[in-house]
Amino acid sequence: MKLLRDHSITMNHKKIQRIKRKYGLVTRIRKARPYVRMLKATQEHRTASNLLQRRFDHPTPYAFFCTDITYLYFRGTPAYVSVVKDVASGEVVSFEVSRHIDMSLVINTLDTLKQELCTREVDTANILMHSDQGSTYTSPIFRSALADLKMVPSMSRKGNCWDNASIESFFGHMKDEIEYQRCRSFEELKDLVSTYIEYYNTGRQQWGRKKMTPVEYRDHLLNVFV
Repeated sequence: MKLLRDHSITMNHKKIQRIKRKYGLVTRIRKARPYVRMLKATQEHRTASNLLQRRFDHPTPYAFFCTDITYLYFRGTPAYVSVVKDVASGEVVSFEVSRHIDMSLVINTLDTLKQELCTREVDTANILMHSDQGSTYTSPIFRSALADLKMVPSMSRKGNCWDNASIESFFGHMKDEIEYQRCRSFEELKDLVSTYIEYYNTGRQQWGRKKMTPVEYRDHLLNVFV
């Protein structure tokens, strides 16, 4: 895809594989997780119903969002990245990076999301926000913040990462594609994450989205359903 877009070169992927083997080139790829861990989720108790139901191919932007937190270790110290992703387009619409995993991290992420959607003139009412059953998302503070935005909460089954696979996929790609361990300061890490998310949204084409970037695919979907 990148050869075609950036250099107007059409090349079959099998030829690329042959060239890689010839010169000993190795691609950094995301390793599959052990299935055993993913299949452990059997509990049906939910703080909120699973309204998303793994509908990751929903065609309408700004209808279903998913959110989660991941950690990045640098210099032996963890930093935490909170993200809100649009399920339809794959675009990361809001994110925050913090030294601490607490309520301010997720609330700041929602505040940034609210500002971004206001700029785009998108009404937050009835947007579905899907998360896991982590303590930050089951907190009355988070639920109240969602209610203020008139968003609808949805939650994965307890311990079932498949139910929030869309955002887990993003975290996996980010960790594979940036060298966050080399960051020498928290500010450097924040800049690295911000730069990667900008690239992910506007420069990283995806096979499953008509070979478009998330932002391109978002605009494509909006034009289709106007």
